[in-house]
Amino acid sequence: MTSNTATSNSAAAPAPGTDRLPTEAELLAMPESDYMNDVQMAFFRNRLRELEQSLVQNADQTTEYLRETQFVPDPADRATIEEEHALELRTRDRERKLLKKVQQALSRIDTGEYGWCEETGEPIGIPRLLARPTATLSLEAQQRREMRQKLYGD
Repeated sequence: MTSNTATSNSAAAPAPGTDRLPTEAELLAMPESDYMNDVQMAFFRNRLRELEQSLVQNADQTTEYLRETQFVPDPADRATIEEEHALELRTRDRERKLLKKVQQALSRIDTGEYGWCEETGEPIGIPRLLARPTATLSLEAQQRREMRQKLYGD
């Protein structure tokens, strides 16, 4: 599937001889033959780690927010607070699911499978990974999956 398996573990640091990770524009300008090289793996590893840290920090803030429960005698105020808590918990649940996907993507980077469609083995593509770094399917494979779900209901 990819020849970068052996070198992908060294992708945690910026590319040899450089002090920084490439920008999105620099990634998009790279030739297709450089797909998922060490520099690109380092970029996405960094992006996913930042997202992971942000999600964990949000979870901590949510926990603190929910602990600050105040008792209010007015039923309307109490209902408002309960609705805010329910919204916070739904948001947190979505973030928990995203955190799991981020951790799976980091694991795929470690194994050298990141950036390759798990259904077809084809490249997912830098633009798609920039838009959705946890993507596991190419755009075409995702469209086929969504069409099957629409037709057959999952």
